[in-house]
Amino acid sequence: MADRSKLCVIAALGTTQTLSWASSYYLPAILARPMAEALGVSTTFVFGAFSAALLLTAFLGPAVGRVIDARGGRDVLVASNLVFAAGLALLGLAQGAVTLVTAWMLLGLGMALGLYDSAFATLAGLYGKEARGPITGITLIAGFASTIGWPVTAAIDAGFGWREACFVWAALHLVLGLPINRLLVPAAPPPATGAAADTGDVAPRRALVLLAFVFAVAGFTASAMGAHLPGLLHAAGASPAAAVAAAALVGFAQVGARVIEFSVLRRLHPLLTARIAVLTHPVGAAALLLFGGPAASVFTLLHGAGNGMLTIARGTLPLALFGAAGYGRRQGLVTAPARVVQAIAPLAFGLLVDAAGPWALLLTSALGILALGGLAMLQVNEAASR
Repeated sequence: MADRSKLCVIAALGTTQTLSWASSYYLPAILARPMAEALGVSTTFVFGAFSAALLLTAFLGPAVGRVIDARGGRDVLVASNLVFAAGLALLGLAQGAVTLVTAWMLLGLGMALGLYDSAFATLAGLYGKEARGPITGITLIAGFASTIGWPVTAAIDAGFGWREACFVWAALHLVLGLPINRLLVPAAPPPATGAAADTGDVAPRRALVLLAFVFAVAGFTASAMGAHLPGLLHAAGASPAAAVAAAALVGFAQVGARVIEFSVLRRLHPLLTARIAVLTHPVGAAALLLFGGPAASVFTLLHGAGNGMLTIARGTLPLALFGAAGYGRRQGLVTAPARVVQAIAPLAFGLLVDAAGPWALLLTSALGILALGGLAMLQVNEAASR
């Protein structure tokens, strides 16, 4: 019965996470252009508002984590559905730059309340150190957020318009996301007295900084590749059609790697799987730079697999290293830099690609090697502390 209850929670959070990601993070890729044309602003302005929303999410993350540590995550997730619905409705009603930016700020608040970090902290509060499996499970389901969200958003936009797409997603938060979070996610047990207050000193500051750096590297690389992968593959020698086809493999690689992590690698320490994950991008980049276009699919599969595993590590590694007490606050702290660099990566890496072409991958590869060094130092620290 306990396993059945846990599977129900995984399915519930996997569903609501898919909805939340599809209706926020993955929205601009489809709607930025029609929004800009209708509101008389540039597409860059729309993406700028989106980046500001990500920065707000990073700023609010630690505070949201503290609330989840103290009260559990169910009510926070329910609140996220209300905020998402309000932000999407306002976005659909926007008449100019001011309402557009205001709507994205509301969506930034919704992302702080309702994306992976909040779901991970909710699971840590429910299951403690046994939360690794559920964390992997919800990322496995929500890994299809772009696969589902982009076609749905594009179809509504093509058939009815971008405003109607916003309204449909807003309605789904109210009629689907909110009742699922409220009715199928249990309330967390109350924390032990003093537990939340003690956790800030349990995790060594150096370890937190190293972990934040690793996640920032992963966030920068994922955001940069998400924005520029087809063009990067074309610059490396793939034809436009081949570049698009290869880039489309990212989602399959992410989900495939999460299946492997959920099954074959689940008995390994998350630190070991994280080490494997950060190496895949540099190895794939080396293949692309050495062999050009014919290696486009190899690079995409390796990058996607590593990115999929690192998404899981973002939830499971802090849990394994520092425990469940105070998880939400720590999660907000160690992932805040990643959210900041995710906001700036598309522009910064785009400028580098314009200047250096595929050799821009030397930057992300070097960062990956440095992240591996950070994980090695975490391992030394963990061994030294026992």
